[in-house]
Amino acid sequence: MKLVPLGDRVVLKQLEAEETTKSGIVLPGQSKEKPQQAEVVAVGPGGVVDGKEIKMEVKAGDLVIYSKYSGTDVKVDEVDYIIVKQSDILAVLA
Repeated sequence: MKLVPLGDRVVLKQLEAEETTKSGIVLPGQSKEKPQQAEVVAVGPGGVVDGKEIKMEVKAGDLVIYSKYSGTDVKVDEVDYIIVKQSDILAVLA
């Protein structure tokens, strides 16, 4: 099954959280904070959303940072995805 976002929506696949900090401390499963970095899997067409012209500025394959409490979690074919509005994406990692 394939996710095809509508409007200004973007489908993200969250990057795995590190289990060890840079200083070598191993984090137990409960202590891991949800990472805010993800890979763009699919991008909606943009267009007119709520009366405003929306131009999509991200593309599939981009690594992005998104707002911490944004989006909707979805599971498709045992893979977890997050669907967010483009405005919830804060930056593209270059």
